[in-house]
Amino acid sequence: MKNVFFLLVILGFGLFSCRNDDEVVQDIDQVVQIYIDSAGQDMLNTNIEGGYTDIRMNDVNGFTDSAPVTFSFKKDKDTLNYIEYIAGARRIGVDSSAAFKTYESTVALILNKRTSDSTNVVINDTIRLEYNATPELFQISKVWYNNVLKFTKVEGAPNVVKVQK
Repeated sequence: MKNVFFLLVILGFGLFSCRNDDEVVQDIDQVVQIYIDSAGQDMLNTNIEGGYTDIRMNDVNGFTDSAPVTFSFKKDKDTLNYIEYIAGARRIGVDSSAAFKTYESTVALILNKRTSDSTNVVINDTIRLEYNATPELFQISKVWYNNVLKFTKVEGAPNVVKVQK
């Protein structure tokens, strides 16, 4: 009796672990790198006079007025600073068919900088991200910075947004 139970357990695990190889695995490409430059100066470098000393991101479509969005600061191989945004802002569906969907997220970017006379200047910018989704792929497709198109997806290329201020 023990052998029959053991055999049934093994067969049960075997059946549950089988998976159809025809299942589609969705590739996700949504990491965005945002560089901000002014007259050749890396504005995300807090050590440079006039650089931004504090940066915050808030989800415009969030469920509350205060809906912080997570991001991180990184440096590239040339030691230029950039904001790495992966996800966190609420996506709103803007177009949909059976196999193709378009979503948008809007993020308020609050930039603080101290000028040479120790005055704190607050700059409010907006980033709008457009995503395309199919069963095979979810990817960033376009990015607008202050309503100016700054990025359009090129297949195989990284998602790099360069902003001149």
